[in-house]
Amino acid sequence: MIVNCGGDDGDDDHRADEGHREGGSGDDRYAQKMARTRAAKERMDAERTGDKGLIIVHTGAGKGKSTAAFGMVLRALGHGFRVAMVQFSKGTRASGERTALARFGDQVALVTAGEGFSWETADRSRDAAAARAGWARAEAFLADPAFRLVVLDEINVMLRHNHLPLPEVLAALAARPPGMHVVLTGRNAPPQVVARADLVTEMTMVKHPARAGIRAQPGIEY
Repeated sequence: MIVNCGGDDGDDDHRADEGHREGGSGDDRYAQKMARTRAAKERMDAERTGDKGLIIVHTGAGKGKSTAAFGMVLRALGHGFRVAMVQFSKGTRASGERTALARFGDQVALVTAGEGFSWETADRSRDAAAARAGWARAEAFLADPAFRLVVLDEINVMLRHNHLPLPEVLAALAARPPGMHVVLTGRNAPPQVVARADLVTEMTMVKHPARAGIRAQPGIEY
């Protein structure tokens, strides 16, 4: 069930409270501020006329890199776009996102490469071979104009460990169809990938439940 709730009542309460604290002038100041904000946004929107497929990087030590990519996947699916995802190091363990995406049928192509995180396998040659197999599938997705969004989950980690050749990845990104968006996730994104990207977000850890002895929670971390 999806319900759209208007914000008028809450805004009225907020403005009334502002007005009470500030001698009755809160409503006017609020309206003027919102009018300025709207005018500035409309000016910026009018100046933004370009469209292109974006290269998006989620990196950093904080949680949320893959999670944010899954949010983009959901948005793309909602627009009717076809989506491809290659998970380079999550292994074949059950996950909520894999179960959910399976319900979209042919609209989603999901490939799991590898047998788990690198600290679980502890075998460089096996990890590198799995990464190469996943990259072969990723290259095919990146060349296929049927896909509007391609997610390369944890590929930054594969590049850091030299499991994949960076020039080859950069070349595939450059050669992809013009309207295709690509999301690359994982810690320690190479500077060359960051330089090529249109949007880069670095996740910073402030607090994490694992440090308080809380194990990974279904629906939150997998």
